[in-house]
Amino acid sequence: MNPLESVRGTIIGGIVLAVAIGLATTGVAFNIGSFIVWIHVMAGITWIGLLYYFNFVQVPALGEAASDDGGPGGAGITKYVAPRALWWFRWGALVTWLSGAAYLGHLRIFGDAFTLGMMGESMNIQAMIIGVGAWFGTIMLFNVWVLIWPNQKKILGMVEASAEEVAKARRVAFLASRTNTLLSIPMLMSMVGYGHGGFFI
Repeated sequence: MNPLESVRGTIIGGIVLAVAIGLATTGVAFNIGSFIVWIHVMAGITWIGLLYYFNFVQVPALGEAASDDGGPGGAGITKYVAPRALWWFRWGALVTWLSGAAYLGHLRIFGDAFTLGMMGESMNIQAMIIGVGAWFGTIMLFNVWVLIWPNQKKILGMVEASAEEVAKARRVAFLASRTNTLLSIPMLMSMVGYGHGGFFI
């Protein structure tokens, strides 16, 4: 059976290939920190990739579909694409946050990061850089699970809601999603800056 015929097979094939490359290049020495970062990056790409898809592609396309009187409308997207994309989106967000927290714990800087490097006697700039990213990620995770997902269930008809409730849900989910898009830009800068000594020297 060709693993490329299914999403599960493709993911398993990718993991097997990654493990084989790891064994071939570094041997059997297991680096827990690198493993956690790998999970964090994979989940983060899934999460932020879907965030950008929703904001840059799906929302504008559905807006155009709604205003196209003779067009096909957006029913196919809202019935088949959006629920599946939202599943990957919300679980990608959770795994990203948990793996990021695990990495901060592995480095023994979880508390220092979440206090923005102000726990010690002197300011820890590296902890501040990663801490800003961690806080933005935390706010974004909150938005996904508390604002976006419950409201999307109303919008997509997964839970019963009046027309007024759906209209309100659209606005809340839209603003939370746009907030996450805005926060993702400095969040990613903080994440990259932590690993490369900051951006402004």
